[in-house]
Amino acid sequence: MTGDEAGESAVRHAVVAGAESRVRLDKWLWAARFFKTRSLAAEAVAGGKVHVGGQRSKPAHAVRIGEMLRIQRGPDEYLITVRALSDRRGPAREAILLYEEAAESRLRREQLGEQRRLQSPAFPQPSTRPTKQDRRRIVRFTRQDEPDA
Repeated sequence: MTGDEAGESAVRHAVVAGAESRVRLDKWLWAARFFKTRSLAAEAVAGGKVHVGGQRSKPAHAVRIGEMLRIQRGPDEYLITVRALSDRRGPAREAILLYEEAAESRLRREQLGEQRRLQSPAFPQPSTRPTKQDRRRIVRFTRQDEPDA
């Protein structure tokens, strides 16, 4: 069985499993690998980071095929359409088949990622922690602006 055939059978299994039963939003987000744990997915939904059809939702919302989701994960925002339902977390290749991301959403995320990548050299992170001598210099430098008490 080729990779395409395996993916198609995984989608068929996910759709059949989803047609029989309802899938909670937090469980679907976890199965689609947007969040590492179900509790993180539930926190995100309850915290207003996930919108279903432009409205805030609850973690127990029953996801339907064709629904539009807006997921805010850190600085990135995903606009996706649900393509299949699954309540099992599987390999990433199967998880990608559960949804389809809008082209403008992907483009916007890539542009923001490129901007972040280009800005990071402007603020280089030190390779090691400051030594005791470095800390004393930092304290002297920051206190020179303070008036003497």
